[in-house]
Amino acid sequence: MSIKVVFMGSPDFSLATLHALAQHYEVVGVVTQPDRPAGRGRELKPPPVKVLAQELGLPCIQPVKLRQPEAMDQLRAWAPDLIVVAAFGQILKPEVLDLPRFGCINVHASLLPRWRGAAPINAAILAGDTETGVTIMKMDMGLDTGPTLSRRSIPIRANDTAGSVFEALSTLGADLLIETLPAYLSGDLVPVPQTEEGMTYAPMLKKEDGLLDFNRPAEELSRRVRGFNPWPGAYFEWSGGSLKVHRAHAEAGSAAVGQKLTAHGLPAIGTLEGLLVLDEVQPAGRKPMSGKSFLAGVRGWE
Repeated sequence: MSIKVVFMGSPDFSLATLHALAQHYEVVGVVTQPDRPAGRGRELKPPPVKVLAQELGLPCIQPVKLRQPEAMDQLRAWAPDLIVVAAFGQILKPEVLDLPRFGCINVHASLLPRWRGAAPINAAILAGDTETGVTIMKMDMGLDTGPTLSRRSIPIRANDTAGSVFEALSTLGADLLIETLPAYLSGDLVPVPQTEEGMTYAPMLKKEDGLLDFNRPAEELSRRVRGFNPWPGAYFEWSGGSLKVHRAHAEAGSAAVGQKLTAHGLPAIGTLEGLLVLDEVQPAGRKPMSGKSFLAGVRGWE
């Protein structure tokens, strides 16, 4: 059975899925977000999916909104049998959901119904979850509320960051999609409605979410450092600027909230409960460095 697929995605997470689809199906078009200003020069930078689509020789459009007439005309011209979505970043309207005969399938980076929404990987780490995974689901009008086709879990290790889980789930999602599609397209796999029991929501992150509040327990703050690595990045105000925290861990200890001290030769800060020990930091305008290197070159930490 010849299946024409349109793929929708934008960030690095989407790349493995697009690559796998291009190897197994006829991808007739790709939809991704517009180029965005990036870096200190604020030059326009294409989303990773656009770069891969060009490398694969696939036609690609970048509508600001998918409902724009030009975008909808192109979708209809591609006449897809199936649309596959992986971290696209736009809500699909009914005219898109109803366009392909096999509907729209989403590769979602959580074990639905836990962590519906835009930032499920970060949310799982922030909450202290010990596992997460990928769900292949058929999309409906709701936000990640559609019936599920398959799911697969992985453990969240104590040293995992959002970045490391992101990479693992990107590959897992692509593999699971390719395993799932044949049975779905043949009608042998029937989507299972989601239950609302255990449902949680993961809202989109903002840059300011990374600001560390030392009135919280050290264990929670260490999860925030991991959950916000690499973006939006954990940080706190220090010496007239901000100090980014790339790696940290919680230790038992007593100090006033916000008090700066040292622990085992590393910078540490008192929290509501315990100490947050800074293993790797990045002062403003500098490269990342170990906590020990930071202490060796800084004045007035304590």
